[in-house]
Amino acid sequence: MSYLLKAKSWVPEEKAAATTSDEQNDKIKKVRELLGSQMTAEMSSFLSDATIRRFLRARNWSTEQATKALKETVKWRRQYRPDTIRWEDIPGREHEARRAYIADYFDKNGRIVFISNPTIKSKSSAKDQIKQLVYNLEIFAMHSENMEDECTVWLTDFQGWVLTNTPLPLFRECTHIIQNHYPGLISVAILSNPPRIFESFWKIVCYFIEPKLKEKVKFVYTNNPESHKIVADMFDLDKLESAFGGRNTLPFDMDKYAERMKRSDQMRGASMHANGYSCSTQT
Repeated sequence: MSYLLKAKSWVPEEKAAATTSDEQNDKIKKVRELLGSQMTAEMSSFLSDATIRRFLRARNWSTEQATKALKETVKWRRQYRPDTIRWEDIPGREHEARRAYIADYFDKNGRIVFISNPTIKSKSSAKDQIKQLVYNLEIFAMHSENMEDECTVWLTDFQGWVLTNTPLPLFRECTHIIQNHYPGLISVAILSNPPRIFESFWKIVCYFIEPKLKEKVKFVYTNNPESHKIVADMFDLDKLESAFGGRNTLPFDMDKYAERMKRSDQMRGASMHANGYSCSTQT
């Protein structure tokens, strides 16, 4: 397992970041030129201006680094075909969705709220868990088309967490996919009530997390007044689940969630034919 402890060499920040719309558009145009007309035509639905802007922002507005990252992602998408994954394709979806699901509400800034509970033991293989993650990331990416900044708030309930709940190789693979193929989606990652043993795990996994993403991580504790203010500023507490300090105690409704995902899949298929992402998963 020694390879798991190797830190990645991150790209230094480019000094001249794009700050105006014209500068951003110029960089998007430059990336399109570097990608070439054949690739942009083949992946026109994926390579929207919003997607290219997201990759540029994540790569500190470096056109060379954004182009390199996009080429690697295009290669991965050709092989993995994430755009074809549907709700019905997720093995054990009724159980796995309770471990990780998209909430039926936005935060106060209109961002998607994604909730995960790693303490619920998965009944699926690591490969299938990654498939479910990618399915959700595709939905986040669609929502990002209409957002100027990162579009997702990720809440994780660590109450009762133990080391075996989060296998290190799986964590690293998931982190690689998020950072390399779906950069610039996560605005805030809230880790709720992590136990003391999590501190050792966090010191290890920090090696795999890019500095920009690591800065977005917030540790919150439901019995801490400062933590309560963080979540109260971000969420409608009547909608937020009680595990994160909210007042929502309603049980997870699998039937409603499944129907919502099926509607999302229908809209996603329609949006692909329209050459872009345009759907929302909210009710």
